[in-house]
Amino acid sequence: MGTLLSREALPKGFAYPREFLRVIELGLTNLEPWHLLDGDLLVQRYGGMANRYPNRRLVPFARRQDNDDVACWDADQPKQVLIIHDLAESDWAQRKVFDGFYAWLRQAVDDLIEFDSAGWK
Repeated sequence: MGTLLSREALPKGFAYPREFLRVIELGLTNLEPWHLLDGDLLVQRYGGMANRYPNRRLVPFARRQDNDDVACWDADQPKQVLIIHDLAESDWAQRKVFDGFYAWLRQAVDDLIEFDSAGWK
């Protein structure tokens, strides 16, 4: 896993959740169809989402390879994980809310099983 956003780049008052950092430490960064974002891809997505959704303080951390869904935190409600259908109109962008990172991770593992069982690659 490459570089995450620096403390200075993150929205004021937001820090990466401990659970997320632990998953990275374990190397669980590719849960096809979900891929954790890092480096230039993370910086580009973060900046793009800030421009597309200026009224929100979104911090993306994963993208889904088969559609435009992005898993994010909202810095104003950092306990939740939001699925944002990026590039959609602001009123339609939010698709789902999870009650924390581990709830999202459980769904990501289920998505991996479904994706793999269907023979996607």
